[in-house]
Amino acid sequence: MDARTRPGFNIARFLSVVPLFQEMNADELWRIEQGCQLKRLTRGDMVFRFGEPCEHFHLCVTGQVKLFVLSPTGQEKVIEIISPGQSFAEALMFTDRPYILNAQALSDGLLMSIGKQVVIDEIERDPRFALRMLAGISRRLHGLVHDVEAYALHSGAQRVIGYLLREQATEDCASGEVFTVSLPVSKATIASRLSLTPEYFSRVLHELESAGLIRVDRRDIHILDAARLAQHKMQ
Repeated sequence: MDARTRPGFNIARFLSVVPLFQEMNADELWRIEQGCQLKRLTRGDMVFRFGEPCEHFHLCVTGQVKLFVLSPTGQEKVIEIISPGQSFAEALMFTDRPYILNAQALSDGLLMSIGKQVVIDEIERDPRFALRMLAGISRRLHGLVHDVEAYALHSGAQRVIGYLLREQATEDCASGEVFTVSLPVSKATIASRLSLTPEYFSRVLHELESAGLIRVDRRDIHILDAARLAQHKMQ
C-alpha cells in the first residue's frame, strides 16, 4: 500500500517525531515520503527472510516485529524485538547484500518501509542526515555489544533480572514501590532474546517468586522488592 494514498495516516507527521527525521523541514519530509510504503501486518507475517534483497529499511508504526536467525537444525534465536517508533535494517541496506536474518510480525500492526534510493538521495543533499543515520546505527551496535557482554559475563538469572529492571533507575529501585513489568511478547520469545531456554526462564521467575521478590500473573511480573531484586542480581 502506498503511504500517500492511505486515508487517515499522515506519513510526514509520523516521520517528524522519529529521531532520524525530526530535524527535517516540510520539503525534506515530503521527499522522504515519496520513497515510503505502508504495509499492514498480521501476526506471523514475514517482513523479510534471510537471503532476500535488501532495498529498504523499516520503521515499526504499530505492533511488534522480531528479528531472528535460524540454526541449520531450525532452532530460532531472537536477536531483537522491535517496538513502535523503532527502525531496523538501516545498516544492511547500505551493504548491497541480502538480508542476513529474518523479520516477522509478533502481532498485528503497521510497518513503514523506506526505499534505499530516497535515503541515498537525501544523504547527497544533506550530509547531516548521514550523520544522524550513523548515530542511529552506532546506538544499535552499542546495544548489540552490550548484549554480547551480558551473554558472556552474566548468568542466566542475572540476565532475567536485568531485563525486569531494565527501565528502572537505581533510585527507583530504592523507593520501595511495587511496579509491574508487562511482558510485551511470549515468555519463549523473551527467553530466546536473552539466550535462554523457555524452561530456564520460567524456572528463574519461579525462584524469584519463591524468594518474595516478584509475583507472576501470566505476562504481568509484579516487582515486590526492587532493591532486593537488584541486590540479588549482584550475587
